[in-house]
Amino acid sequence: MAELVPDIEHDASNPYLDSIKRLLKAPDSAETLDIPVSLVIDIIMRMLFAEGQVSLKRFTDVIRLNRSVLDNILEKLQYEHLVEVASAGSMGRFTYTYALTEEGSKRARDSLERGAYVGPAPVAIEKYARMIKLQTSHKMDIGPGQVQAALAHLTLSEGFHRRIGPAVNAGTSIFLYGPPGNGKTTVALAIADLIAGADPIWIPHAITIGGYIVSIYDPHIFQPVHLDKDGLNRYRVNSQSEVDLRWGLFRRPAVIVGGELTMEALDLRFDPIAKYYEGPLQLKANGGMFLIDDFGRQMMSPSELLNRWIVPLESGYDFLRLRTGQTLQVPFRQLIVFSTNLDPNDLVDDAFLRRIQMKVEVGTPDERMFFQIFASMCQQLDIPLEKDGFMYLLQRWYREPGRTLQAVHPRDLLKIIVAMAEYEGVPPRLTPQFIDEACRSYFVE
Repeated sequence: MAELVPDIEHDASNPYLDSIKRLLKAPDSAETLDIPVSLVIDIIMRMLFAEGQVSLKRFTDVIRLNRSVLDNILEKLQYEHLVEVASAGSMGRFTYTYALTEEGSKRARDSLERGAYVGPAPVAIEKYARMIKLQTSHKMDIGPGQVQAALAHLTLSEGFHRRIGPAVNAGTSIFLYGPPGNGKTTVALAIADLIAGADPIWIPHAITIGGYIVSIYDPHIFQPVHLDKDGLNRYRVNSQSEVDLRWGLFRRPAVIVGGELTMEALDLRFDPIAKYYEGPLQLKANGGMFLIDDFGRQMMSPSELLNRWIVPLESGYDFLRLRTGQTLQVPFRQLIVFSTNLDPNDLVDDAFLRRIQMKVEVGTPDERMFFQIFASMCQQLDIPLEKDGFMYLLQRWYREPGRTLQAVHPRDLLKIIVAMAEYEGVPPRLTPQFIDEACRSYFVE
């Protein structure tokens, strides 16, 4: 496993660990929150307005603050005659269920005018920035064995891992280029697995900026990591209750976009109905990888897109603008991977290419590599490997017409052969008939 931080379990004076522990410390009262209590009250009011009656456990599950903190806030709201106890269990205040009073309903409508966000209470942006910088302060330390293992399912040119490993360890930007169909995206996904296999990362579900809530958590991007006893010991906390549950422990994220990427997706997106912000893609990729696939085919020009990255790539910070005009600085700590089928020299000038530190070509396979890929796919699809059939394919459909070999062809052609064989109710074979029919279906003459 690649480590982004030193071994911290046996170092009692590790400043990294001490800082992490302080940032993860659960607030024990409304006064020790790092955000205005009014933000939490608004979420409580919206929940009560939508659900009618809400138990303290339900509040805890949704807002992710300790029961004692929420109980303290609800007690204050009771005192102000905004909420009332709808039912009480036999175990004291922690078993209460609450409802809005008439005055509380008015307050709830006011909170809905300000926004419709219901979810985990946000974390202050300053705390988020410190946590991200802390968790990305060490370079990755990935060795040749780890890179070779990550790429083992691919047939690549000899020594290819020597170009990928240093690029990942540098941790800033990689440019993958070469003809289509030869595995650039698959290589990028292998890089994502390498990064995800490093130490998991603490990410808040939401942050607050200038009084607004910005949602970061995305279930399609963040994969939770269970904090077991060993994990608790690693962060020197005695129980889950000591951890601020507004934070989640996740595998390092991989954000993948293609030709559908727009410039708007790289800025804070304000929902005029819900009245809160969705974090931009690069914010969600912090601590992990951001892959821009099919670079050069986005709706903005390559230069326009790279202009957006110049300052972040060089400084490690991005700047986001609220609808009020306020500009905020946030960490930009991720590996940016550009992948393209186009000639890099036709996309951008030398000045831009210099800013992308590592360029890695994923080239066309030669006949030897093509055979290795073909043999591997035959094994995966349970098709007997017949050398005469492969040589027929190579001569008839590649050498004679001068067709370029692509690493993706064996998989696609063999899948067609399997489909044809299943249709006819016979075992798949590398016969000239099957090969010709598959190639006529696949290639455009």
